[in-house]
Amino acid sequence: MKIALLISTYNWKEALDLVLQSVQIQSVLPDEILIADDGSSEDTKTLIDEWITKFTIPVKHFWHEDDGFRKTIILNKAIKGTEADYIIQIDGDIILSPHFIKDHIEELKKGFFLNGSRALINEANTKKLFEAGILDLNQTKKNTKNRINATRFPLLSKIFRKDHLKSSNVKGCNFSFWKNDFVAVNGYNNEMNGWGHEDIELAARLNNIGVKQRRLKMKAVCYHLHHKYCDRKNENKNFDIYQSVVEMKITTCENGYEQS
Repeated sequence: MKIALLISTYNWKEALDLVLQSVQIQSVLPDEILIADDGSSEDTKTLIDEWITKFTIPVKHFWHEDDGFRKTIILNKAIKGTEADYIIQIDGDIILSPHFIKDHIEELKKGFFLNGSRALINEANTKKLFEAGILDLNQTKKNTKNRINATRFPLLSKIFRKDHLKSSNVKGCNFSFWKNDFVAVNGYNNEMNGWGHEDIELAARLNNIGVKQRRLKMKAVCYHLHHKYCDRKNENKNFDIYQSVVEMKITTCENGYEQS
């Protein structure tokens, strides 16, 4: 079985560099890294090219022109570009704890996708990480919000683990799924342009074909770098699409993986 780590990014190479540093120290590496780049400028490509030489596993960079927020399209293209059986997805501002990949692999199960959580790094600590430019996990963990989300305790995690048909709480920054399930629902919905809810909409269609959510706590720990909110002008439109999927039990989208 092949595992791919999928990282979405857009014009924030400083964050991506810290993320890739956290991938480099994983106790278990994926078989390859897929970087889904929603139109970043040349300096991001330069950084990725440098990282390609540092990893012993393949790093694939998928890019399209910057034409607004088109994250779903580039995610679909990246997943089309892998033969991996299982995808672990994060965002380009998510620092991984050292056993993040290992934990996802231990918890994966046929008929399920995994939904993890993340701890929030405060603004001051985020600034210190960028000033240093070198990943410091002690600094990363210090004074995080959602402290339980910042704590890895595998034995206790079983108490919090839930297997159910649920989509509304899914976070694409800590999410994993079987590629075959993803293809069966035609992947991400490319009609969901702009920020918001593409992750829960995909999860809802997975639920509608019988794929359950396995919710993780105290395993697969990750940390979200502080940043300003994105433009959310399309959020309500995207949420309406999600609600339709839930209410009408829709299983596929017309413009998705196959059309990307």
